[in-house]
Amino acid sequence: MASRLPINDGEADHLKPGRAVPRAMFPATMAPDVCLASHPGRSVLFIYPWTGRPGHPNPPQWDEIPGAHGSTPEIEGFRDLAADFVQLGVKLFGLSRQTPDYQREMVTRLNVSFPILSDAAGRFSAALALPSFVTGGENYLKRLTLIIDAGKIEAIFYPVVDPAAHASDVLRWLRR
Repeated sequence: MASRLPINDGEADHLKPGRAVPRAMFPATMAPDVCLASHPGRSVLFIYPWTGRPGHPNPPQWDEIPGAHGSTPEIEGFRDLAADFVQLGVKLFGLSRQTPDYQREMVTRLNVSFPILSDAAGRFSAALALPSFVTGGENYLKRLTLIIDAGKIEAIFYPVVDPAAHASDVLRWLRR
């Protein structure tokens, strides 16, 4: 059986520091729509493939896809450390291709205090050529994180090998 850990496949190599993020409006789980390109200050945008729901099956072959599992622990990690990001003046955002209604249920169930953004139409993903994979005929984003400052990429975390510890890793980087 192949390793389920993600590898650096080079699919995010084009996401260089200094690159502007596209001007795109995202439906958000809380607050009005968000445009990361015009958001003032520093933000963390963690991008994840999909969050499951209790009692519902995962997408086909999910268990065999390197890096697919771990979105809920990753979100919970950012949730649990949200106050630490606030203390640093950093705004948190999560993003997936799931619909806003799906994301709102997850935010309520997991008690998430920061906005989760929906790129269900895939426009932001396409504009940045974000790494993705297909299973069951659906396109999912690979897990990565962008530090964005004044609308430009400052740093990229890819691949994310340990989703549960990722928020701590990002926080450590911000405090460096």
